[in-house]
Amino acid sequence: MRTTWIITALCVLLLLTGCSQSAPETAATAAPATVTLPAATTVPATETLAPTETPAATATPEPTETPTPAYETLGLAVPEGLSVPGEPLGAALVAVDLDADGYVLEPAAGGASDLTVAVVGSLEAVPDRAYQFGWRYYAPVAPFDTVEDLVAENDLRMRWREGVPGPLVVAADTAAVLTSAWGPGQPQLVAADALLGALQADRAALGIVPFEALEPTLKVLTVGDLSLFDAALEPANYPLAFSLTLQGERAQMVGALLAPETSGWENRDATRLTRLVMTGVTAMCRLTAARMESYGTAYPALVIGEELSKADITHVSNEVPFVSGCPVDTSADNLTFCSDYDYWDALEAIGTDVVGLSGNHVNDFGYDGARESITYYRDREIPIYGSGLNETEACAPMFYEHNGNRLAFLAALAYEPSYAWATDDLPGACYFYNNKEALLARVAELAADPEVDMVLVELQYEETYVPYPTPNQVIEFRELRAAGADIVTGVQSHVPQAWEPYGQSDEGGSGIIIYGLGNLFFDQMWSWETRTGLIARHTIYEGRLINSEVLTTVLEDYAQPRWAGADERVEILTRIYGGAPER
Repeated sequence: MRTTWIITALCVLLLLTGCSQSAPETAATAAPATVTLPAATTVPATETLAPTETPAATATPEPTETPTPAYETLGLAVPEGLSVPGEPLGAALVAVDLDADGYVLEPAAGGASDLTVAVVGSLEAVPDRAYQFGWRYYAPVAPFDTVEDLVAENDLRMRWREGVPGPLVVAADTAAVLTSAWGPGQPQLVAADALLGALQADRAALGIVPFEALEPTLKVLTVGDLSLFDAALEPANYPLAFSLTLQGERAQMVGALLAPETSGWENRDATRLTRLVMTGVTAMCRLTAARMESYGTAYPALVIGEELSKADITHVSNEVPFVSGCPVDTSADNLTFCSDYDYWDALEAIGTDVVGLSGNHVNDFGYDGARESITYYRDREIPIYGSGLNETEACAPMFYEHNGNRLAFLAALAYEPSYAWATDDLPGACYFYNNKEALLARVAELAADPEVDMVLVELQYEETYVPYPTPNQVIEFRELRAAGADIVTGVQSHVPQAWEPYGQSDEGGSGIIIYGLGNLFFDQMWSWETRTGLIARHTIYEGRLINSEVLTTVLEDYAQPRWAGADERVEILTRIYGGAPER
């Protein structure tokens, strides 16, 4: 009993000692001594931190007033009459919101301005600190059937200032540009759609139109030796290129902000230009072949080849098949034609890109010769159309694209002999009268196709030796245009024939009918008319025909055309212009 009491007392003592060891103390109490127990560890005392005081409240600051932005007001002077598509240029520029950039534009008052819009001619110096928005191109023009080709810049300026040696006909927007660049003038002002009529009424007059207003009814005159249609043309060298500039102390900074509103000023993009040359009868046989054998296979192209090669697309209408080892037969009554393979050298020398095969001699060496010739082209990846291994191939279009201009070429033979016509299973040319309705429908289909910009059709028609077309020729060529063809070309004629241009306001829009081109490489030296030839140089811009230029040639030595001299050219042009049918 006594032993039990002693054990109980010891347990109570141990419990009291443990509780005393773990209890926290205030900061003023000294640290206690440790109690050593068997198998026990030493436990340090824990310090209790004093409570943190609550900080005093911070006063709320008074709100700061938002500052009013400071704008710089700039007076802007814009020549009267200048415009961009849709509105006057001055109104378009003043309406631009420049608040975020710290500027406000106002029309300049009282003749004083901080910024001035000015049109600067290509031959004038642009101030160092001026901002240039871009170039705008214009062309001197006359009616299509004008014989003269050239005009001097001084002539244009005299017409502008004094109206001599004849009036300068312009629309109001062109007059505003010329006034800004050349100073006050005495132009004959007309509505844009009345300009051609004014030029036709007064053949002493010339016109100036912006590049985008060009169409085949207008002949573009060359200023000096510079062509507006040369993709490499530098605006600084062309007298009718005008730079729109902003001048003044803030011109560089503000000009960059206004530039989007002036994008309509620029009107010519060289990357959308395509120059297409189309040539007349090629038949490298008889005496032409004899000269090629004597002087080299490129002999026919030695004079004109360099110029034709500059075109983006060079077209040839080759009437005869390529046959290996073709014999040279110079007899006058030989009408069975072919060309040896290496005669392609002459076509390569003029830069040939596409070949129409609608001639009535394509099967002169039989169906095997025709197949051999078609294989010759295809093995060399030369685009062809108008002939094929069967009628379906012969009548099919050929597609060609350059600088975004998408062209569809079709060709047909509207003449005999019947053995030249393709059938369901025999090679030859597409016979027009067996396929006329289908061809007209195909032309209409292609014209409506959003993937095709222009349709070009050529016909090997009935041969005549006069500059004017036959009545049926006029009817059927115009039927093709009415169906939707943009360019219709007769490739049958051995003499130059009439051209018939159409403008934007005509039904069907811009286009041209060429009734006959005459010879390119063929040995017909027996008359002046057969020695003379035409080459059509078409300019296409953004999918539209804007110009058709007449190049004139004269055949020498049975094989080699040269460029017509000045008097010869006048005679040739006068002849074909006089042969134009009534409209």
